[in-house]
Amino acid sequence: MNIQMKWYYRLGFLLLLFIVLFVFIKLQAIWVPFLEILISLLVPFSVAAFITYLLHPIVEGLHQRGLHRGVSILIIYILFFGGAGFAFYKGIPAMIRQLGDLAENAPYFAEQYRQMVNNIVDQTSTWPAGIHERIEDGITRMEQWLDGVLAGTMTFLMDIINSILTIAVIPFIAFYMLKDFDVMKKAAWYLTPRQWRQPGTKFLHEVDKSLGSYIRGQLLICLIIGVLSSLFFWMAGIKYSLLLGAIVGITNVIPYFGPIIGAIPAVIIAATMSVKMVLLSLVIVFSLQFLEGNILSPLIVGKSLHMHPLMIMFALLAGEEVGGILGLILAVPVLVVLRAALIHAKDHIILERKKERPS
Repeated sequence: MNIQMKWYYRLGFLLLLFIVLFVFIKLQAIWVPFLEILISLLVPFSVAAFITYLLHPIVEGLHQRGLHRGVSILIIYILFFGGAGFAFYKGIPAMIRQLGDLAENAPYFAEQYRQMVNNIVDQTSTWPAGIHERIEDGITRMEQWLDGVLAGTMTFLMDIINSILTIAVIPFIAFYMLKDFDVMKKAAWYLTPRQWRQPGTKFLHEVDKSLGSYIRGQLLICLIIGVLSSLFFWMAGIKYSLLLGAIVGITNVIPYFGPIIGAIPAVIIAATMSVKMVLLSLVIVFSLQFLEGNILSPLIVGKSLHMHPLMIMFALLAGEEVGGILGLILAVPVLVVLRAALIHAKDHIILERKKERPS
């Protein structure tokens, strides 16, 4: 086949692809509702698969020590879901009370915040015009960003409340996934083409080696930081300690930027009380980040990612641009998978070239 014919085939393929995409977009009123139903069905299975991924190594460890697989799963379920259930039983009512109180006092906090911003603007009014404008622009951008974060958080919480039945089904799905993990694994590899099995196994092993320990360790660190934050905020006398601690713990899953995001609500609430409380809240947050960076992370997570901090920061900025808060949370796991895929593809290409060379 000559070069001209190859180009005709390529142009024909691109034209066909363009037509298919055009028709696909025009018919989105038909397929989008089906896609939404499919996503709503897949969400509980995806969450259950994630829980299975977290708990499976522990189940395997107990099973290898002589415990029956069913007994191992039962023990893990009692500890994991029992602990989570007890925490929700004790924590959710207190958190709802704090949220109600916060909603009632929102106008007061908004007024206090506006006074604080006006004071900053007044005190910097004598500064050079360029610097003063940048400060005002920075405050405006921060307010817009906070509005987006709060709106997204409230939407997320309402979605969770509206999905109680779906959430209730997740533990049962996860149980059967843990119980029949080996069967599902064999079935998945059986459906995979034979030539992809060995490279696929190697690729998944590389991803799990770095990503698995990172995710499990990071979730444990977030839990520790969240509990300690609530405790120290309560001891310092800062209002809504449980709610603020939960925010610090949840946002801590985002490397580098998470502590800053989590500290903002605590500082705003503390600013409505006194300057001393602001300083105390900052000391608590920075002390906990020092504890995480120098003790908890090296001890629990270690250097499982093997990535330069600049690469992680780039991924976080890209994730925030693409998906907001969710993008920030998923940025590092996606980066790990992409890195493993690129390394695996490079090794595969090198191996294929070696095979093509004459001996």
